[in-house]
Amino acid sequence: MKGIITKGIGGFYYIDTVDEVFECKARGKFRHDELTPMVGDKVEITVENGKGVIEKIYERSSELTRPMVSNVSQAFIVFAIKDPDLNMELLNRFILLCEYNNIKPIICINKIDLCEKEEYLYIKDIFKDLGYELLFIKAKEEDNLKPLKKMLKDNVTVLCGPSGSGKSTILNSLIGNYKMETGEVSKKIGRGKHTTRHSELIQIEQGFLLDTPGFSTLDVDIMPKEELQYLFPEFSSYRQCKFNSCLHNKEPGCKVKEALDKGNISKVRYDFYIKTLEEIMGRRKKW
Repeated sequence: MKGIITKGIGGFYYIDTVDEVFECKARGKFRHDELTPMVGDKVEITVENGKGVIEKIYERSSELTRPMVSNVSQAFIVFAIKDPDLNMELLNRFILLCEYNNIKPIICINKIDLCEKEEYLYIKDIFKDLGYELLFIKAKEEDNLKPLKKMLKDNVTVLCGPSGSGKSTILNSLIGNYKMETGEVSKKIGRGKHTTRHSELIQIEQGFLLDTPGFSTLDVDIMPKEELQYLFPEFSSYRQCKFNSCLHNKEPGCKVKEALDKGNISKVRYDFYIKTLEEIMGRRKKW
């Protein structure tokens, strides 16, 4: 039968098959193939005499290493507009990592009650034509999170963002009832406060939500410089540059730079692209 790995502890994996959760071990062949099961993996299992075995791991659509989780389909990128002030470069970096990992970014601008509407609407101008979901929320008001709850359905979701953005408030609100239930269980089995934490997928709103924030590392070193441009959807209409190898930097006859000069591409986004390109190229030279 098919299921999804929701948790892995000490060589045991917990597989949610919709109807039931089974504790399973993995076949030895995965070690031979250097394939380690991950939280989020879609798997095929067999169960005999109450003991489950993972027989097959299906191809992953995405794979994160910190925390280790696969098949994430969307990320709630949570940033505060104030306290702390919004760092646009960091926001773009989270979006870039989502694009690179084949994860749909959903931008959540929090704490909008701390400023006037005019102070955050400029964000709409930057992202309006890129196809990204953009939500303005007050995380401390639970009604504000209803749109996020609806988006959980049929998805594997992670939250990410800088410290102080409100992602923990959102996470606790979304999985609060579940945590209360498991908290009682933890007391019964005597789990101590300092027990090692493992990332776990919580089934909620007909989807799965990771109980720990995603993207604890923001390195872009592994991105090939030639592929970076394809992670910026606004460049897609301007591919007819003079040179096929154009990186939209200093090359003549660049259609992306022409679009920038005409105001068809956000200067904020383009400047971020160039800075990231230079970062990738600079680090490669050191190697």
